[in-house]
Amino acid sequence: MARRRVEVFSLSFLDVICCGFGAVILFYTIISAQSGIERTRKAEDLAAEVSRLEEEVIRGARNLVELKNALQKTESETVSATSRATQLIEELQRKREESFIYDSTTLAKRERIEKLKAEVKALEESARRLEASAKIETPRSERAGAGKSLASRRYITGLTLKGKRILVLFDRSSSMLDDDLVSILRLRNSAATTQAAAPKWRRAGDIGAWLISEIPQTSQYQFYVFNTGAQPLLPGTDGEWLSGSDDAAREKMLTALGALPPAGGTSLINALQATRAMRVPPDQVILVTDGLPTQGATSPALRKYVDAAARAKFFDEAIRGVNRNVPIDVILLPMKGDVPAPHRFWGLARQTKGAFVMPSPDWP
Repeated sequence: MARRRVEVFSLSFLDVICCGFGAVILFYTIISAQSGIERTRKAEDLAAEVSRLEEEVIRGARNLVELKNALQKTESETVSATSRATQLIEELQRKREESFIYDSTTLAKRERIEKLKAEVKALEESARRLEASAKIETPRSERAGAGKSLASRRYITGLTLKGKRILVLFDRSSSMLDDDLVSILRLRNSAATTQAAAPKWRRAGDIGAWLISEIPQTSQYQFYVFNTGAQPLLPGTDGEWLSGSDDAAREKMLTALGALPPAGGTSLINALQATRAMRVPPDQVILVTDGLPTQGATSPALRKYVDAAARAKFFDEAIRGVNRNVPIDVILLPMKGDVPAPHRFWGLARQTKGAFVMPSPDWP
């Protein structure tokens, strides 16, 4: 019996091979599918991460813009604060300098006040000695009235009419109506008869009449009245000297003084200018006034309140250039509240070697 041939590549073997190959393909397909799913999942995760990062970038950019704005605002505030700090430092330095100047000025004023107190005390002592040495007391009944009896009261310490050419400067401004500003404003708008009867103005008139009556017979004189300007009491005598022996001219001057109305502001610079305008200058000036001037050489365009500093400035401008070789005797009828006036007029009289008098209320 013949041996049976065995076929290596039989149908069964091919089946096995095909099954194995199919299994490999199936396995590869399963693995490939799983890999695709995994890649898809990772891609989605990466996309989500990218979206999150993009949002963070957008949020970071927005925050960066806000930070930049905040930085710019901070820088601006820093510059402003630096500028303000510089201003405050400069202001502090200025205040320190002002404080130093104020302290120095205060010290100088205190020293000046102490010096003035000592001088006032010395004057009071001198006045007491003069009063004690007086042998004749003028009775109160001899008050200055009218006519030649005006010269009966002669006891004003230090004031003597002895010049060869005597110039009287008489203040006729509205402030001569009263010592109080409120009363002055009331009287300024009153009738002329009411103004003429004002006690202060009547007293000023008596002082002017006393001065006219006291002019020595051997002297020459002139009587100027002033407010915002200055003019002679007798019209037509501008710049002329009148003889003390001319009784008719003296009587005319007394009559003109009695009819003189007070009016206007006070310009001391225009009053003193009259002394410079005279061809032959005076050798004695007697100033009758009641306080510091209220204007300079020209009237202001608008009427306004003049404070103490401005009045002191007008006074300083008026006495600038005054001839100190000509004595200026001052008779002051002080106003209430005009504290600097006595000191400044006393200084003017002292600089020119004249007399300064604030007469008692019952004189003349």
